[in-house]
Amino acid sequence: MKKLKLGECSKKVKHASCSLWAKLAHFLLFQLNPFWLELGYFITLSLFCFLTLKSSNTRRSSPPPPLLDLFFTSVSAVTVSSMSTLEMELFSSTQLLFLTFFMLAGGEVFTSLLQLHLTINKRKSLLTIDQQTQSIAIHQEEEEEAVYNSNKSLKILTYLITCYLVLLHALGSTLISIYLSLTPTAAKILKIKRINPQVFAIFTTVSTFANCGFVPTNENMIVFRNNSGLLLILIPLILMGNTLYPVFLRLAIWLSHKATNMPEFRYMLKTSGDFGYGAHLLSPSRCVYLAITALAFVVLQFVLFCALDWNSAAGTVYQKAVAVLFQVVNSRHAGESVFDLSVLSPAVLLLFVLMMYLPPYTSYLPIEKGENISTSGGGAKNTRKIKKIRDHIIFSQLTYLTIFVILVCITEKHKMRNDPLNFNVFNIIIEVISAYGNVGFTMGYSCERLIKHDGECKNEWSGFAGRWSSAGKFVLIVVMFFGRLKKFNNGGGRAWILP
Repeated sequence: MKKLKLGECSKKVKHASCSLWAKLAHFLLFQLNPFWLELGYFITLSLFCFLTLKSSNTRRSSPPPPLLDLFFTSVSAVTVSSMSTLEMELFSSTQLLFLTFFMLAGGEVFTSLLQLHLTINKRKSLLTIDQQTQSIAIHQEEEEEAVYNSNKSLKILTYLITCYLVLLHALGSTLISIYLSLTPTAAKILKIKRINPQVFAIFTTVSTFANCGFVPTNENMIVFRNNSGLLLILIPLILMGNTLYPVFLRLAIWLSHKATNMPEFRYMLKTSGDFGYGAHLLSPSRCVYLAITALAFVVLQFVLFCALDWNSAAGTVYQKAVAVLFQVVNSRHAGESVFDLSVLSPAVLLLFVLMMYLPPYTSYLPIEKGENISTSGGGAKNTRKIKKIRDHIIFSQLTYLTIFVILVCITEKHKMRNDPLNFNVFNIIIEVISAYGNVGFTMGYSCERLIKHDGECKNEWSGFAGRWSSAGKFVLIVVMFFGRLKKFNNGGGRAWILP
């Protein structure tokens, strides 16, 4: 048998490897459902985050944190939920930096940037396939040119979004560092807790922009309630990273067009929803209604909070007003807190539950008769008929949330019987809705609310879920994944008719 030379073998191996990667890329671009692609992405990130946390040392040598709680924290960071079962001051600076990376990778802006790269590659592949058909039709040539111009604009948009990410994170970290250096009271808190100010600045900036809600301190932002300057730095980051991202993205495109007069930016401004980034690049009218709706929600919560729980805040009138504003802005999706939610009025908590349930781009659209405004985020009209069997059996999101609450009530039935003041249905609903909305608000757990004191109960600054059973925590992990991917279930429950 003729022997192959070493060079020929390496060429064959290289060719086989390239062919394998090409098949994998084709599968990801054209065959795999986007839901499974994103689910795989978040699960993979969660596993890597878990491994990094497990392999690095905590600030406390013993006992080591339970593995389930480490995985719970990993899922919470990747899905930007900030649900906690462990105290944050348990983690070392190295672990905090690991969490910072995974919060960034799980944030909506970053993941949308990855999706944008996939869209560009998919369009390039389609354009290559069309060119290989050697069609000479004029309309097809014009279509290819339009696709080329669209891809060029998408590529420039990726650069713009990358600059948006980098600049805001650099600006946020810098401003927080400057504030800490100029404010002895805030710096003293970190010194007492042995938290590196630079790590705090970077971690908090990434967490706030990603709307995760994790803060390196056990008490979250409660210890900084009267540091109004710090809260005012974080509020714009919250809005620009999630709820009002489409508004600021369109503003950035408009400013870039004015500064450069590049035709690609003009193309972005005109096409909006049909451009390939329609979930975030909304039309001007949608951006206006989104901004108005978000402002209205903030004002509504601010007024109700001040009317019912003004005395819950401490400090001057200015400090109280800023603290309340910070709290209500966080209720949509960020989850950072300057108040103990367990002492707030039920009416305010119910309003928070509604805010946590609503998707980030919820807006009131006064649609006139005969007018079509896309609300699906993809630019196409929502006219797809229910054809597949799975479309008939998929429930609405409220139905799934009800099922999750029932499951938690089953897993925690013994604690609900023996500790009803902490383990009540209302507290469980808040925890589940908070996990679904990827917010992170929690009622916490208090030993003072125990009916029968056993003398062993110890108050900790972990979330309410930290006292749940392993089965209950697992249910909440599923809820966090479900909430992070809830956009794929917007049409759930359409087969049900409620006359």
